[in-house]
Amino acid sequence: MAGRDNDRILYPFEWGLEWIGAPPEAGDAAPLMAEYSRKAMQSSEEFFSYRRPSDYRIENQHLTFTSPVQSPYPENNRVHADFFPCSRSNGRAVLVLPQWNADASGHVALCKLLNRFGLSALRMSMAYHDRRLPRGLRRADYHVSPNVGRTIHAGRQSVVDARACLDWLEEQGFRKFGILGTSLGSCIAYITAAHDHRIVAGAFNHVSMYFGDVVWTGLATRHVRQGLGESITQEQLRDLWRVISPATYLDRMTGREMPSLLICARYDTTFLPEYSRRFIEESRKRRHTIHEVCLPCGHYTTGQFPFNLLDAYHICRFLKRWL
Repeated sequence: MAGRDNDRILYPFEWGLEWIGAPPEAGDAAPLMAEYSRKAMQSSEEFFSYRRPSDYRIENQHLTFTSPVQSPYPENNRVHADFFPCSRSNGRAVLVLPQWNADASGHVALCKLLNRFGLSALRMSMAYHDRRLPRGLRRADYHVSPNVGRTIHAGRQSVVDARACLDWLEEQGFRKFGILGTSLGSCIAYITAAHDHRIVAGAFNHVSMYFGDVVWTGLATRHVRQGLGESITQEQLRDLWRVISPATYLDRMTGREMPSLLICARYDTTFLPEYSRRFIEESRKRRHTIHEVCLPCGHYTTGQFPFNLLDAYHICRFLKRWL
């Protein structure tokens, strides 16, 4: 199914130094970007810190606020989230982050199912997605692209926006938080959980080690790989994008005793199974509290019958149990 989408645009490789605060003429881009990424990883607590928004607005269960991380695109700077309250939730809420290129209906059915399991849900649109698409774009190309700096910036923005959503939920009286992410949303959800101790349970729907390896080898991102061309190696990309990679923050989860549901797909051509297995092995090695599910399908067929029912059942049962 990853090969059916012919709406992809091939963008050229760019270092994107302006996205990390360096002028384009700053000099040799590769070492500058490497140093930026290294420092961001060393001080990730600061990198993913933010000023709490002061302009939350809820209307017809639709939440909006200004993103604490600004981009040049006004549409993207307004965070959108849909709230699905449950009267039986008893202070429990799940923050939901759908997959890359999900439209505004993505995971809405899953949020309603969480309600049936007695949990409130808040579905957030990640940076550059659906209602946050800059004018002229039809896909969330700016979240994952051959522009190295912009991709880092987008990852940081989505993590910070997710944490700001938790702030709003907290203001509404919720006290026990879970997080659910699918594919790209799983990556953002894991990094968010690693930096926010308010999250006590996480369901990570498709897992992998390094952001760069997924983009380099995945069928769904082959157009991004084409755009990267010969300008960078897989090893370089892996290193530069470590700051937005779940594997970088495995040690931050050690000692948390946060139950995590790690879901992979046996025939996944986007999050290759060897990368998923390694992530699960590294989590076990650190004695994380993990629950593993391997679905007998591919990446995109996870969202198709009957696998979508299996997937949703595992997720909802897990979150109900641990929240």
